[in-house]
Amino acid sequence: MRMKVLMTAVSLSALFSVAAGTHAMADDGKLEELKEQGFVRIAIANEPPFTAVGADGKVSGAAPDVARVIFERMGVKEVVASISEYGAMIPGLQAGRHDAITAGLFMKPERCNAVAYSEPVLCDAEAFAVKKGNPLKFASYKDIADNPDAKIGAPGGGTEEKLALEAGVPRDRVIVVPDGQSGIKMLQDGRIDVYSLPVLSIHDLVKKANDTNLEVVAPVQGAPVYCDGAAFHKDDVALRDAFDVELKKLKESGEFAKLIEPYGFSAAAAISTSRDKQCAAQ
Repeated sequence: MRMKVLMTAVSLSALFSVAAGTHAMADDGKLEELKEQGFVRIAIANEPPFTAVGADGKVSGAAPDVARVIFERMGVKEVVASISEYGAMIPGLQAGRHDAITAGLFMKPERCNAVAYSEPVLCDAEAFAVKKGNPLKFASYKDIADNPDAKIGAPGGGTEEKLALEAGVPRDRVIVVPDGQSGIKMLQDGRIDVYSLPVLSIHDLVKKANDTNLEVVAPVQGAPVYCDGAAFHKDDVALRDAFDVELKKLKESGEFAKLIEPYGFSAAAAISTSRDKQCAAQ
């Protein structure tokens, strides 16, 4: 009986070892798969300066620029991007429609539980676009919650939507906006009273709108500074780790700063924090 139990334990151990080895091979094989096909599929949002898509379809912005350099150094020659709403990015990654997300998807505990983030890439605070003179005196998300008639526009599934709801803005006064241009137009038309995005994104939109009746409130009081990272499927930790190796080299060489600082981002902000710190922050 003792010999039988021992053999059973050994057999189970061997079975688990084979299963673990198979998973490891599948994990390690993702990068080889991408190298062989010659491209990596990334999810982005069309939200300059994090990400941008030109009229000719060319993808730019700080996040794709960093990803393009890193994947090329990993042996993957091309980056193929598709635009997605923030709320659809992680489900798309989990369903295999993307290989990575490089889109200003800020690290938060619930997202860190759902994906394998790289080390931080882009950091930014939150901002409001409002009518000139900020007539409703909005300085925080709570100010919006306290005004019973105020409506705020925010990306669906984005950080700003969550911050507004957490501050007590009722669901029916948080208006989901499909893209930045629509948000500015809704603000101009009076359909919302404030539009919220990260500081650099709001500044970019207001500048392009060239409307003297708009202004920016930044940073939003009480809102944290967030950082994003490239996000990978939980099964693709080896791919994430390979990305981190090249990201670290970029940061240490100074090339990272040259890639992101022309867009207005701070390399020092990303270098001074870590994935663990960002994922633990509430």
